[in-house]
Amino acid sequence: IPQGYDGWAGSRQITTATPVADPNREFIYAASPDGHIQKLAVADGHAVWSTAITTLATKEKIASSLNYDRGRVIAVTGGYIGDAPPYQGHVAILDAASGNLLHVWNSLCSDRRTLIQPSSCTESGSAIWGRAGAVIDPRTGDIFVATGNARWDGRTNWGDAAIALDSNATNMLDNYTPSNTEELNARDGDLGSTSPALLGGGYAAQGGKDGSIRLLQFGRTRGATPRRGGEVQVVQTPSGTDLYSAPAVWHPGSTTLLYAADNGGTAAWTFSSGHLQQAWRNGNGGTSPVIAGRLLFVYDPSGGLRVYVPTTGKEVTTLECGRGHWNSPIVVDGRIALPEGNANQHRDTGVLDIWRLP
Repeated sequence: IPQGYDGWAGSRQITTATPVADPNREFIYAASPDGHIQKLAVADGHAVWSTAITTLATKEKIASSLNYDRGRVIAVTGGYIGDAPPYQGHVAILDAASGNLLHVWNSLCSDRRTLIQPSSCTESGSAIWGRAGAVIDPRTGDIFVATGNARWDGRTNWGDAAIALDSNATNMLDNYTPSNTEELNARDGDLGSTSPALLGGGYAAQGGKDGSIRLLQFGRTRGATPRRGGEVQVVQTPSGTDLYSAPAVWHPGSTTLLYAADNGGTAAWTFSSGHLQQAWRNGNGGTSPVIAGRLLFVYDPSGGLRVYVPTTGKEVTTLECGRGHWNSPIVVDGRIALPEGNANQHRDTGVLDIWRLP
């Protein structure tokens, strides 16, 4: 338990970030509500190091999953419910061995390459809060993030944008914002309610709170030259409502499939030749889809973990479980694990469901 726990328990100062395991399985990296990332020993839970990725943990929340790549931990920040200023979205790169904060990219005041005091930037917002956090291209180590509501000027302020950074988070490789970025900002229509989903070949699917999934093509030569509009394709979310979950991508053989779920539906698309074609859809709401063992797992926050045939959408079974919020399952080592409950209820106990695969 991190120092300060008694002061946070039951309060709004929480973190919903999923920890990430070190490839050697000896350590895990986890976030705490004081704005720190901790390296914890699996054997006994002791903290090897603890490093802050914000200077104002009461305003900047670590909400998204942590990621690990090439000996580094990648973490992002956003704001708490209500978007109370001041805060900014940061991409933080930490050395996994030492805990040293190596690089920071700020989505507002991006010309400043260090961790900033939120009040020292004239702009607030631009949270990086998609469930998957910073998405890493496994081939190159390039980092992809999407930001929430804030000012966009295509220079130093990158609200409501999808951004490609190099593996050090020091150079922008490409960027995108919708042509109606001011409208999205004005009506709380965060582009960055999801993280980019990498489809391969430089393509990514970017969901948002406006009921749209945008097919984007990223390169590595555009740099920081601003790109406004220019989507390859726009498709509707499964039920045409806000998308908060993390889409899943599956590559069975030479086929690429994209899966997404929102409060009113679950859908799949095939991706080929730079085009998305809907493969199937149903009216079952869900959170972030997970593919494992050639099955698709989708948690319905009203209760139940649905299991589908991923190519057809045929429901195999529904596993009984309680209600939740943005919870999603993990499937590993022949087991399914799914937490129940809603972090916004500020409880200090919870339920973890575990099933054994047949």
